[in-house]
Amino acid sequence: MDPKDRHIDLTYVQEEQEHGQKTAEKQATANADSPIPEKPGRKVRLGELIDGTILVRENMIRQLPYLLFLTFLGVIYIGNRFHAEKMVRQINDLKTEVGNLRAEQITITSELMNISRPSEVASLVESKGLGLKESLEPPKKLRK
Repeated sequence: MDPKDRHIDLTYVQEEQEHGQKTAEKQATANADSPIPEKPGRKVRLGELIDGTILVRENMIRQLPYLLFLTFLGVIYIGNRFHAEKMVRQINDLKTEVGNLRAEQITITSELMNISRPSEVASLVESKGLGLKESLEPPKKLRK
């Protein structure tokens, strides 16, 4: 690279600075001529927060629908959370009940299988004194 190419043109930098100053001056004069005066923002004081006078300011009254909407969304969110927790508790209770009922069903089924065996039926008939006797002949098939 040639040392002559490293030259910085200071006139270009000065022109840019002058142009920036001119545009800033134009904006300042345009703002002074505008029909809408700028309002300085009022600061919130601690006393206004405590006694509630901040709520009657004009900008707070304009924001009231938005605040009510946010409050409504908050209430819905909290209600949804309570409903979800209630449903989770209900599901856990029903799972426990299903487990208990399944265990009871298995117990009753095994007792029924035990009672319905032919030897158990014969002993129950004798203990009740019904006078029934077990057939010693095998069943016959009917043919057409």
